[in-house]
Amino acid sequence: MGFQVTEVQKSLKGFDYPGSPAQLARHAESHGGSKELVAALRNLQKESFDGPNAVMHSLSEDNALGGSTTRDGTDGETR
Repeated sequence: MGFQVTEVQKSLKGFDYPGSPAQLARHAESHGGSKELVAALRNLQKESFDGPNAVMHSLSEDNALGGSTTRDGTDGETR
């Protein structure tokens, strides 16, 4: 399952960048982020993020964005 961009943005609204994955995860958790999103943020491989675009880029590289998109990048439908 991928995360909707708006879900990530809502959970990180008001975060004071730069920040580490652990700081992002704590902020998201205290702002209504799902357990799955908090775990995904905590597991990001970059040491620090200078803004929301960097976070979104990392989540995208981990194939964690896209709502109903599966981990393999397909939409889960048989063609």
